[in-house]
Amino acid sequence: ENRLNEINHIKSRYGDTVEKVLQDLEEKKKRLEVLENYDSYLAELKRDYMAAEKKLHARADELGRRRREAAARLTEEIQNGLLDLNFLDVRFEMAFGTLPEYTPGGIDDPEFMISLNPGEPLMRLTEVASGGELSRIMLAIKTVLAEKDAVETMIFDEIDVGISGRTAQKVSEKMAILGKKRQVICITHLAQIAAMADAHYLIEKQVKDGSTMTGIRLLDQDESVRELARILGGAEITETVLKSASEMKELAKRTK
Repeated sequence: ENRLNEINHIKSRYGDTVEKVLQDLEEKKKRLEVLENYDSYLAELKRDYMAAEKKLHARADELGRRRREAAARLTEEIQNGLLDLNFLDVRFEMAFGTLPEYTPGGIDDPEFMISLNPGEPLMRLTEVASGGELSRIMLAIKTVLAEKDAVETMIFDEIDVGISGRTAQKVSEKMAILGKKRQVICITHLAQIAAMADAHYLIEKQVKDGSTMTGIRLLDQDESVRELARILGGAEITETVLKSASEMKELAKRTK
C-alpha cells in the first residue's frame, strides 16, 4: 500500500501514467546535466549563436547584392516609363540603408529616390513630387510591377489629378498600351483619358424616393461623345464642343 501510495503521489506530480513519469525523469536528468556543466553549455550556445549569426549575415549580404542588381533593372524600366509619361529630365534610383536588426527580408532598407529637373539632387520620392507628378510616377511604377507580378486587373482611381494637356494624353496612351495586356479600370474626370477607353461607363448619383443612389451604366458611342463634350465644355454643350469630343474619340481609336 505504501508503494502504491508513493507511485500515485509521484503520478500526481509528474504525469498521469508511469510512462509519462519516466519521460519526465529523463527530461530532468538532461536538465540536471546541463546545470552541472553550465559554463561549457553556455559556451557552446555562444559558439552556435556566433556561427548562425555569421551565416545569417552572409545570406543577408547575398540577398542585398541580388536586390541591388534587381533594383538597377527595376529603376531603369521605371525611368523609361516616366519618360513615356512626359518626364523629360527625370532620374529615378533606389537608395539602400541598413536596418538595425535582421528581418525575413534581410537588413536592407530600400527607398525610391527621384530628381525631376536637371541639376537637382536625388531626393525621397515623397519629398519631391506634387499630386499630379506622384500620380504619373505611381502609374509608371505600377506598370512595371504589374509586368513582373502578372497582375490581371489594374485599377486607377483618379490618376489624372493635377495633370492636363499633353501630359494627360501621354497618360491615356500609356494606359491604352496596358489595356492590351490586362484589364484596366480607371476613374477619371479628364476627356483625354475617358476617350481612350474601350468601354466607357458613366457613374452618377440619383435621388429616388428621398434616397440618394449611385448608378453605373455603359455608354454607347453617341452617349460617350456627349459625355466627353460635357467634360470638355461644362454646363453648355455646343456643336463645336461636340465636334471636338467626336474628334477626340476618333483620335483615340486611331492611337489604339
